[in-house]
Amino acid sequence: MINQREVTETIDMITRENLDVRTITLGISLLDCIDSDLETLNHNIYSKITEKARNLVLVGREIEREYGIPIVNKRISVTPIALIGGSACETPEDYVTIAQTLDTAAKEVGVNFIGGFSALVSKGMTESDEKLIRAIPQALATTERVCSSVNVGSTKCGIDMDAVRLMGEIILETATLTKEQDSLGCAKLVVFCNAPDDNPFMAGAFHGVTEGDTVINVGVSGPGVVKTALEQVRGQGLEVLCETIKKTAFKVTRVGQLVAQEASKRLNVPFGIIDLSLAPTPAIGDSVADILCEIGLEHAGAPGTTAALALLNDQVKKGGVMASSYVGGLSGAFIPVSEDQGMINAVEAGALTLEKLEAMTCVCSVGLDMIAVPGDTKAATISGIIADEMAIGMVNQKTTAVRLIPVIGKGVGEMVEFGGLLGYAPIMPVNSFSCEAFVNRRGRIPAPIHSFKN
Repeated sequence: MINQREVTETIDMITRENLDVRTITLGISLLDCIDSDLETLNHNIYSKITEKARNLVLVGREIEREYGIPIVNKRISVTPIALIGGSACETPEDYVTIAQTLDTAAKEVGVNFIGGFSALVSKGMTESDEKLIRAIPQALATTERVCSSVNVGSTKCGIDMDAVRLMGEIILETATLTKEQDSLGCAKLVVFCNAPDDNPFMAGAFHGVTEGDTVINVGVSGPGVVKTALEQVRGQGLEVLCETIKKTAFKVTRVGQLVAQEASKRLNVPFGIIDLSLAPTPAIGDSVADILCEIGLEHAGAPGTTAALALLNDQVKKGGVMASSYVGGLSGAFIPVSEDQGMINAVEAGALTLEKLEAMTCVCSVGLDMIAVPGDTKAATISGIIADEMAIGMVNQKTTAVRLIPVIGKGVGEMVEFGGLLGYAPIMPVNSFSCEAFVNRRGRIPAPIHSFKN
């Protein structure tokens, strides 16, 4: 039974501690839209998205009003387009038309973002995959709401280094084509290892082929709630600290479970998963870095940061998994620089470097996320950073990702403003030593020995 104290606690979490449901994401399979004629394919895609998602935003707003729970984003994910466009798309430009169709459909139904302009190439690229990847810069430069992702590695398959090399070039080209918006296109592009099929968070969301025709996935958030809870046990031992995080994560996840069940019922769409990630925003008091400081660090990036983040991530999962029978997606703690005021402060103080962030990704939810780097960073250097992050994911059997933003025309120490939930960020220095000879080797890095399980 829910008692009055629990109701009051939830109200306080929403009104004072920045608790929100970060997103409800409607996954839509486009497999039945496939056609060899490009015009017909685009028509099929537009028709299915606008039919299936026509009430998504309306239902989200109804739940917000009735329960008083903010739902920050309403989003759509679709089947990776490289799988959908192979029969119809003869050139990268053909794939761009599909991106524009996705964008038009997203605007029609009123969602914030649509994800799935994606390719899965962890063991090699088909001709269709490569055409889609080469279309990404133009696709992101000519659309507003489309997000793109490419999975270039997995624990089972290893890392496709040809795709890694290509993605360094693609990220730089995307930055150049959107340089008038401080290379904003790169904020909508993420490179994955071990990408999950049911991720509701952008820019990496796509509707995996293991999913049904439609599904509702919900991503919750609540760094401010966790920080406030830890303030009440300041100075106490690690056992109390862990118990407090677990109990708080349970309460936050229950809010997401309520929203997911209501959205599923009202849209007549199966409920998929709750992603119980702590996803920060630029708002003061809504920061994962601030939680790390409350645990006992002067700044995120100080010695002990990786251990503190590992503790936080683990306790969030242990608490959240008890609150829902269907937990999935990424789940844990996000550490994006531009979207977390505490991370921004740590960079400006000199406490947080790209190398320390890489170490933290061994235990966080995703990886190197929303990091602005100098616009003159070489494509091979970007590929090297991607390769390092993919190796962490491959060897540790976890999801890792890279969302780097080389800001054309700007250098170390300058500030870049992305706006909204994407926030702002200081441009961070990148190791200038070359990895070009390594990146230019053809082929793939083999799967690790512990991948051989059957």
